[in-house]
Amino acid sequence: QVQLVESGGGLVQPGGSLRLSCAASGISVSINAVGWYRQAPGKQRELVATFTRSGSTNYAGSVKGRFTISRDNAKNTVYLQMNSLKPEDTAVYYCNAYSTSYGENWGQGTQVTVSS
Repeated sequence: QVQLVESGGGLVQPGGSLRLSCAASGISVSINAVGWYRQAPGKQRELVATFTRSGSTNYAGSVKGRFTISRDNAKNTVYLQMNSLKPEDTAVYYCNAYSTSYGENWGQGTQVTVSS
């Protein structure tokens, strides 16, 4: 059984930083596609940053240069470092993992609010 548990969300002022964590169990973050998506009120869920199975990274254009995805294989955890946050980054952020064995899995989400 795959479990993804996000943490690290909160309220931050514009220009501030947050680091999200996604602790995985039942799936290895080192060899599977893992990443972060977000959903703002009234909008569709969108890709933020992901690792592909080959280990390359993809970023949404709106976060390139500000957000960085990383992973700690020993802790089986994926991180999203978010810098220079903007009000339009406000959303629920979800961790996602895909494997051929277990299909697609989602965490419960963590709220990020960027506001002064």
